[in-house]
Amino acid sequence: MEIASKYNPQDVEGKWYAYWLENGYFKSKPDGREPYTIVIPPPNVTGVLHMGHMLNNTIQDILVRRARMKGKNACWVPGTDHASIATEAKVVGRLAEQGINKKDLSREDFLKHAWEWKEEHGGIILQQLRKLGASCDWDRTAFTMDEIRSESVIKVFIDLYNKGLIYRGVRMVNWDPKALTALSDEEVIYKEEHSKLYYLRYKIEGDTDNYIIVATTRPETILGDTAVCVNPNDPRYAFLKDKKVIVPLVNRAVPIIMDEYVDMEFGTGCLKVTPAHDVNDYMLGEKYNLPTIDVFNDNGTISEAGQLYIGQDRFDVRKQIALDLEAAGLMEKVENYENKVGYSERTNVVIEPKLSMQWFLKMEGLAKPALDSVMNDDIRFYPSKFKNTYRYWMENVKDWCISRQLWWGHRIPAYFLPEGGFVVAETAEQALTAAKEKTGNASLTIADLRQDEDCLDTWFSSWLWPISLFDGINNPGNEEINYYYPTNDLVTGPDIIFFWVARMIMAGYEYNKDKPFKNVYFTGIVRDKLGRKMSKSLGNSPDPLALIEQYGADGVRMGLMLTAPAGNDIPFDESLCEQGRNFNNKIWNAFRLVKGWEVSTDIEQPESAKIAVDWFGNVLNKTVAEVDDLFNKYRLSEALMAVYKLFWDEFSSWYLELVKPGYQQPIDKATYDVTLGYFDSLLRLLHPFMPFITEELWQALAERKKDESIMVALMPEDAGFDEQVITTFERVKEIIAGVRSIRLQKNIPNKELLSLEVAGSHNGAFDKAITKMANLDSIKIVTEKDATAASFLVGTTEYAVPLGNNIDVEAELKKLNDELVYLKGFLKSVKGKLSNEKFVANAKPEIVDNERKKQADAESKIKTIEESIAALNK
Repeated sequence: MEIASKYNPQDVEGKWYAYWLENGYFKSKPDGREPYTIVIPPPNVTGVLHMGHMLNNTIQDILVRRARMKGKNACWVPGTDHASIATEAKVVGRLAEQGINKKDLSREDFLKHAWEWKEEHGGIILQQLRKLGASCDWDRTAFTMDEIRSESVIKVFIDLYNKGLIYRGVRMVNWDPKALTALSDEEVIYKEEHSKLYYLRYKIEGDTDNYIIVATTRPETILGDTAVCVNPNDPRYAFLKDKKVIVPLVNRAVPIIMDEYVDMEFGTGCLKVTPAHDVNDYMLGEKYNLPTIDVFNDNGTISEAGQLYIGQDRFDVRKQIALDLEAAGLMEKVENYENKVGYSERTNVVIEPKLSMQWFLKMEGLAKPALDSVMNDDIRFYPSKFKNTYRYWMENVKDWCISRQLWWGHRIPAYFLPEGGFVVAETAEQALTAAKEKTGNASLTIADLRQDEDCLDTWFSSWLWPISLFDGINNPGNEEINYYYPTNDLVTGPDIIFFWVARMIMAGYEYNKDKPFKNVYFTGIVRDKLGRKMSKSLGNSPDPLALIEQYGADGVRMGLMLTAPAGNDIPFDESLCEQGRNFNNKIWNAFRLVKGWEVSTDIEQPESAKIAVDWFGNVLNKTVAEVDDLFNKYRLSEALMAVYKLFWDEFSSWYLELVKPGYQQPIDKATYDVTLGYFDSLLRLLHPFMPFITEELWQALAERKKDESIMVALMPEDAGFDEQVITTFERVKEIIAGVRSIRLQKNIPNKELLSLEVAGSHNGAFDKAITKMANLDSIKIVTEKDATAASFLVGTTEYAVPLGNNIDVEAELKKLNDELVYLKGFLKSVKGKLSNEKFVANAKPEIVDNERKKQADAESKIKTIEESIAALNK
């Protein structure tokens, strides 16, 4: 293959992705190999690629590609989520643009529009993931509302209903007035807000000159007040026993109830009770059999039951009612107040607590095995700090409100009977059979049954994802579920630990008697360099596809992974992608250098090359072992840095320089072949992180067969290493760096040969490497160094470079004397510390040892400088 002078990702990426697809390298079928399985967290069909997707899917691709190269049968299953609330909102919005109101459509007509929208937009994000290099088995692409997944969802609903775990009832729920649906507790986000606390006067019935003061942040809800509660132990309100008070403006007399639930220290000690619009008030209402007045319509406007402000928006009413209370002399005062307000996670509007008939799933029994498996590390969390978050939620789990007042989704398979009651069945035909049995009415027809209008929470389908992707609900124990389940790794964000991770674990134990995955890798949030979360509204989120266009997919992948430790937020800066692109160029140029050498079979391998080959082989094997260990600990960023340093620092800066032939000289074949072998290993280590450039260069490295690919080449194995060789060579590097530093200080050209004198112990086995890299004509052991020599220490051994005519004696003496003064002052301060008995007695032993080392180093350097001064003064 002809290699271009510059690396251009556009020439490479599309070509190799098509090649991988054409050769079926992403495909997986059960066989005799060890499986490695990841299921993609299904992005919403409404979605387009953002930086969070980029990070999450880069990590998944790294894990999958590495597993493939470890000889495993790697299967990465892609798919999308139907996202009930988000998608329905998009479809309603598009219909509105066409002048169509959802209310004017039948369910069937609306769903036709929704499916059309899904077909237009649903596959966009999966196509975009291909640009990133995602090696998913695209033939397995699933959708949470496709036939297999839908059938699975309905089966599970019926099974849980038959087990008595699903029930229907009127409960206080979180109501989204924009999406017009109930939400689970996990779909509510609480935000700190600057609110107002309104102190209202409730007059005492029969004694209208007197009143009590009740504080509330929501004065519009007084329209639904049915009691006022005080603590029976509060002496201020003992006189109210058996009395009633008048609700302001509404003029409704409501009873005083006495309950220790009220905190006497909070506010005025009087609590207005609105059972229809507050969870705690609802419980008080149940306890004292209070009437319930629902003053809100589903869209957040005031209902007829509110009597006043009918049809007006709740927040407009809040402003108006405050003015009206003030005008009526019923407002005591208004104070600024900080409180937490619940918002819908999907529509970002303030939720209303609302009594509503909904379907619920009992969670307590399902939660126990799911909690135990994480706490005993049968399922491992990375980082493990999220175990505490998980445990807290699982130990306090509430029943899950699974019904949504939407049309786009899995319709609840409950059918209401003409005389009341309902049956649950997979199909209308089965429902009719069940209805006839239940009622004894053989003349019933399907037309007599009415299916529940609601659909199921989106998460009720995605909690089955690791099982339903292998059809384990409809066909339990089939070949694929037995082979691929439990999956290996789940990569997801900690923000859906309850929505999704916990529920998948519950479903796994309930429906496949095993965990759904072995490890959960929690990514952090991608933030800008100011620490802000990336979002469209802030305009601080770059377009991932534009980044790929500019820096190449490998550059962007590397940029994301350079600062992406598990569970910690990622401070993203485009300069990281630039660093990734620069690394691509470094690899490319190193490859062109090596492939540009002329190779000779007639020359011997130089001693310096033998040293380099031996040393780098040990460094390579040590790095392979380190990378294996880091992957086992899910420290992927550190694994990338280890390979990055191996290539940039060790291979390019040291190894290639050591083996590089002289100008217009050939390289010996033995060294060249080993170098190509090392390059091959480096490309394989890099491939999971940077798939495109590594495939391009691996193909050009040697003759390849038509269907060969680095994707399925085996990852280098740890073949053992000699730590002593590595340690000794680190000392060699210091010696070479010392000579180079003297050249720099004295302005001695690199091409000018120098000699090196050694006073002290020295391992001569690496001298040929030192002479080549430092451009020396000799290295000799001396008892007394040259008077003109500039010296440096490596450990306790002194190395000296005779300067001859390259030295300005007067300037050198001044420099040495200045350094001597500084070192003597430094030594005095260290000795002062060590002569302080309190310091030596109380400081940690390692701190004292460090101070003693400083003393020994300073004394050694002083001795060397004094000898240099004496020699120059001769």
